[in-house]
Amino acid sequence: MHIAVIDDEKYSRVELIHQIRQYLPQAEIMEAGNGVQAMALLEKNTFDILFIDIHLGDLEGTTVASLARRLMPEAKIIFATAYSEYAVTAFELGVDNYILKPFDPVRIRQVLEQCAARPAPARSEDRLAISSNRHTILLDVDEISYIETDGSGRGCRLHTLSGEEYADNSPLSEYESRLAGRGFYRIHKTCLVRLSYIQDIFPWNNNSFALRVRGSASPLPIGRDRVKELRRRLNI
Repeated sequence: MHIAVIDDEKYSRVELIHQIRQYLPQAEIMEAGNGVQAMALLEKNTFDILFIDIHLGDLEGTTVASLARRLMPEAKIIFATAYSEYAVTAFELGVDNYILKPFDPVRIRQVLEQCAARPAPARSEDRLAISSNRHTILLDVDEISYIETDGSGRGCRLHTLSGEEYADNSPLSEYESRLAGRGFYRIHKTCLVRLSYIQDIFPWNNNSFALRVRGSASPLPIGRDRVKELRRRLNI
């Protein structure tokens, strides 16, 4: 496995490389101490995983991450930062994960395990059968960004990454059960979202919060009693 560690703080690079080797002793690890070095590294090498500091002194880590994504779209990109608020930036840019400084060995191991995991084989439950407008539609679960009640209390609307919307007569609680363990979380009594598609979380009415997901500009309110658990699931 080929790994890049890009950070302008030498101590951080040394510490992170040490922790990576505790879990992946055979990995080939290369490092860069600033943005210019990182660009040169990316142009000459291909990596499976890249750890990139948000602030590199001469360049923003987001610039380096964008180049890495263009050059090696299959690589896993992990932001490293001392500030938890940049977790939202990570989701907005579509990077795969983030870690906080000072580095936690348990967190590093968790991230590496996720990066090294092979995709699960296709399963029949990867598609949902939805009754919409007298048609039965087989919808890929990975296409669903969020599901909300239809306002009447009798059914739901399923929203997809492509912007398509499907009506169904099943209650939201049924979808919550059907999608248990598939990365969805009920952020409100009226809404179930795909956690990995959350792009940003922001203040909303009366000191509450809302979020947006990929493929939609609609703000989705978060129930006050759901905020703490949502933050835990997103590691923020």
